Amino acid sequence: MFSPFLPLSCFDLLVGKMSVKVLIPTPLQKFTQDQAVVECDASNIQELIDVLESKFPGIKSRLCDENGNPRRFLNFYVNSEDIRFLNNTATPLSDGDEVSIVPAVAGG
Repeated sequence: MFSPFLPLSCFDLLVGKMSVKVLIPTPLQKFTQDQAVVECDASNIQELIDVLESKFPGIKSRLCDENGNPRRFLNFYVNSEDIRFLNNTATPLSDGDEVSIVPAVAGG
């Protein structure tokens, strides 16, 4: 329930939105005004992607394919844990979590 007496951050906690730090890889920083780290409020990875798109239009198409799934060449980590081994885009986020977006590297 919204209370005009609670600071916005307290309201976010009541409705389950958590402030997380997102580490943006260099190739995508053109979408974030050259910011390597951004703060977002989201309760899971899917919501985080949507919040990033609302703050930085155009970034979602670089993060997700046409079906809305993370692109194969990008890896998402929550506190150094690969979301593919957690709950993928349904992976919950907690206040203070760090989400890293890491381009896959191939070579030989």
